[in-house]
Amino acid sequence: MLKRKLWMVLIILGITVLAACGNESENGEETEELTPLEVEFLVPEKVEVDENFELEAIVTYGDEDVTDADEVTFEYWRQGNEDETTKIEATNNGDGTYTTDLSIATDGVYEIFAHTTAKGLHTMPKKSITIGEGTVLEQEDAEHVEGEHNHGAHDHGATEGGFALHFVDPGAAKQGEEVNLTVHLQMDGEPLAQANVRYEVVNDSSDIHEWIETEELTAGEYDSTYVLEEAGIYNITIHVENDEGLHEHEEYTIEVE
Repeated sequence: MLKRKLWMVLIILGITVLAACGNESENGEETEELTPLEVEFLVPEKVEVDENFELEAIVTYGDEDVTDADEVTFEYWRQGNEDETTKIEATNNGDGTYTTDLSIATDGVYEIFAHTTAKGLHTMPKKSITIGEGTVLEQEDAEHVEGEHNHGAHDHGATEGGFALHFVDPGAAKQGEEVNLTVHLQMDGEPLAQANVRYEVVNDSSDIHEWIETEELTAGEYDSTYVLEEAGIYNITIHVENDEGLHEHEEYTIEVE
């Protein structure tokens, strides 16, 4: 009888301990917060044509200065010429700041991304700068730019806020070669996570029409691989949807030799 009571006491104690551990685990999951990757992107509002100026990205991870970012690359283009972009790799100053000196020879309003990858996260803040007097698109040209698709280049979203999409150009491709298809998404300057992202792949010359699912590797970064079986021009349409009613798509081209 005494042994039975002793066993009952031990069983009850065991159940109590397991329940307490479970509660600690659940509470830990509830209170754990993801540390954000922050980039303070410093760009002058206006400079003259051919005037030297500095781009600076200050990268932090929580309270920590990020001195070992995997990538900080500045990409800029003139408004209305989104298919003609220039990329410059930033200099790591070893103190959490990443800079480059730049001058632009043609006046206009330019958009600039600071592509930043660190701690397994990616973010791409965007700023605008006016060079010289700037330019204003004629209404007819503006409507043309707004209405046409961007083929074979990066689309950067229409405004500094809102939705932004960056397709990583896989570069030259050869028949039978596997390529990585990667896209970075943002909403209002923050990574757009938990979206449904699919690639629609079409090669008209060989009647190829396939849908490719993606995997979200880190917040806002969606990746897939695809084997380019035939030579020719592939049209890649990126479809983006989420539970909030977002539905965006952009089209790009890849030439396969």
